Amino acid sequence: MTDTTENRSLGRTLLLLMAVAISATAANQFYNQPLLPSIAKTFGLEPGDIGFVPAATQFGYAASILLISPLGDTVDRRQLIRYLSIILSLALFAVFLSSSFWVLVAASFIVGLGSNIVQQLLPFAASLSAPENRGKVIGTLMTGLTIGILLSRTVSGSIAEYFGWRSVFLVAAFIAIVIGLLLNAYLPRSTPSVQMSYPRLIASMFTLVKRHSLLRESAITGALWFAAFNAAWATLAIHVVAEPLSYTVQQAGMFGIVGLAGIFGAKAAGRLVNTVGPGRLITAALLLVLSAFVVLAIWGESLTGLIVGIVLLDLGVFGAQIPNQIRVFSIDPAAQSRMNAVYMLCYYIGAAIGSAAGVKVMSLAGWHGLALFGGALAITALLYHCWMQLKSHRLEQRAVLKGNP
Repeated sequence: MTDTTENRSLGRTLLLLMAVAISATAANQFYNQPLLPSIAKTFGLEPGDIGFVPAATQFGYAASILLISPLGDTVDRRQLIRYLSIILSLALFAVFLSSSFWVLVAASFIVGLGSNIVQQLLPFAASLSAPENRGKVIGTLMTGLTIGILLSRTVSGSIAEYFGWRSVFLVAAFIAIVIGLLLNAYLPRSTPSVQMSYPRLIASMFTLVKRHSLLRESAITGALWFAAFNAAWATLAIHVVAEPLSYTVQQAGMFGIVGLAGIFGAKAAGRLVNTVGPGRLITAALLLVLSAFVVLAIWGESLTGLIVGIVLLDLGVFGAQIPNQIRVFSIDPAAQSRMNAVYMLCYYIGAAIGSAAGVKVMSLAGWHGLALFGGALAITALLYHCWMQLKSHRLEQRAVLKGNP
């Protein structure tokens, strides 16, 4: 695919707007995590059932990636983002007004659908940037994503402490409206040259999965580490508000500031990916994720242990995300939206399963059981990644030998 746009250049102002929009939009998926104890109290739920709320948002996001993200290859992305902004704003108002638990779950699912704005902006920016600058551009946008994911918990916890958990989503709805208006005003219009029916467009994603082993590897590895990440964050508030820590919801949300360490992982990965290589960076990042769960398992009952574990976890996850996504974008420039859709679909299915399973494991086996669960996911991701890297290296050696008798 080759896009034509009103302005092919990606200036600093537009890049900053995209980064802010990604940050604000991504935050909507994670506002509910530190609020789970309060939401459970409102609706009289058992601890194991409240996991449906974050899972619904993540499943909604995964569904949007499958059904909406591929449209970025065939329609004007600015117009698509306009409609998604309307959906997101209305869904956030619905969460604010939810009268029953299942209405809340349904509205949370639609919040996930509307948050597909993120997955339209990432390939949009990639198509507007030169190949030699793509690592820095994606690194900047992923820094925005990191800030949104992590500060969302701090913001929601602080607002909920004084105004109640519903007020968080009222504020989020107004922010979504403002961001939507700005994007509609400043994004260039894109006119994709690919003309394909919607059924063929969706079917082509499965063809891409079958054709590209690197896409399969990136998707599976990313799903595993993001499942571990969300299992930890979805249960952190439940863990710290209980004894022996007994923190408030606001204090639980403050752990999001600690998680901002992920910004350094994202920025470092964006700078190093062209020199070190994506494979090695991902290996190093997964070792950090594994070490995080070791720390959380051993010292997770203390504030120091939690801080160290969270720092390692966020450094690892966001340090791995940049090189993983860059290599996905490099596979086939003519199908960047669909490539990204396949990758992020697996990524957020992993997030949804990790959130729901993490809360359930926490209710059955406590914090130590949760840490072991996250560690098992991290080990699986590391072993699979290393095995695929070794397999790829052997195939390259065979190709060299055949070409040089």
